[in-house]
Amino acid sequence: MNTFLTTLKDILPGIRILENEPLSRHTSFRIGGPAKALLCPEKAADIPSILRSAADCGEKLYILGNGTNLLVSDAGVDAYVLKTMTTAGDISITDGVLEAEAGCTLARIAVEAQKNALTGLEFAHGIPGSVGGAVVMNAGAYGGEISQVLIDSTYCTPDGCVITLPASRHDFGYRHSFFTDHPDFVVISARFQLQNGARAEIRKRMDDLSLKRSGSQPLDKPSAGSVFKRPVGYYAGKLVEDCGLKGYSVGGAQVSPKHAGFIVNNGSATCDDVRRLVAHIQKTVLDRFGVELECEIRYWGE
Repeated sequence: MNTFLTTLKDILPGIRILENEPLSRHTSFRIGGPAKALLCPEKAADIPSILRSAADCGEKLYILGNGTNLLVSDAGVDAYVLKTMTTAGDISITDGVLEAEAGCTLARIAVEAQKNALTGLEFAHGIPGSVGGAVVMNAGAYGGEISQVLIDSTYCTPDGCVITLPASRHDFGYRHSFFTDHPDFVVISARFQLQNGARAEIRKRMDDLSLKRSGSQPLDKPSAGSVFKRPVGYYAGKLVEDCGLKGYSVGGAQVSPKHAGFIVNNGSATCDDVRRLVAHIQKTVLDRFGVELECEIRYWGE
C-alpha cells in the first residue's frame, strides 16, 4: 500500500479502501474499468482529511456521487476515486429547513420531506442522483430545480478548507453551477427551504411524477439518464427521433426505443460503444437540422 493509502488508514481507521475496484459497479451505466482504489469514508466529516492527504501526497482524486451521469473508460482511470455516497448520514428538519449530507439520495430527501408534510422536493423524487451531484448540476425535472429550494451548500476545497456558500452565489443555470466551474471542490452537505403542505397531496404529486417517468423513460435498463442538454428552441430526444435513430445501436449501446433522449446498455455495451453512438447521433442531427447537441454525460478516462 502506497504512502497516500497508508496515511489514510492511519488518520481514518474506519475508511474502506477497495483497490483496483471496477467502476462499472458504481455507475448507472454499468460501464467502466478499475480505479487505483475506491475510497469509501464513513462520514462527510472525513472528506477534508482525505482531500488534504491527497494534496500533500500529490495524488489526483476523482469525486463520485451516485454515478448516474457518468461514463467511465473501459481502461478505467489512473487515479483514486472518492465515493461520497458512503457518507449519507441523518437528515435533519427544523422549521421547514431540510439539511442533508451530499451522499443522501434525492429520493430519500423527497420522502423525508413528504413524511414531514413539506413540499418543494416532489420533482426530485424520481431523479436517481445524490444531493451533492444535484447541487453541482442544478438537477431538475418536471418544472422543478434544485436552485428553487436551495438555501446554501457546504463544500471542501482541495486543501481541506470547508466553506458554506449561499444559493445566490451558486451561479445556477441549466445543468450548471459554481461547482461545474470548480470541479475540484467537493460538496459536503446542503440545506433546502421547503413549505408546509398536505402529506396526501405531496405523496400524490410524487406518485404522479413517478408514473409519468416510468411510462416514458427506459428505467429497466442501465443508462445515464438524458444524454444531451436541451438545445435552445428544441428537444434533444425529438431531434434524435426525427432523424430515425430511435432504436439505433452501436455494439451493446442503443438509442432507447422508448425515449430517444436516452442511450441504454443492452448488457454488453462498452464505453467505446457509447462514445461512438453519441458521436453518430451528434453528426446526424447536425447534418439534418443544423443543431449541435451538447453531451450532458461526464466522461472519465483517456
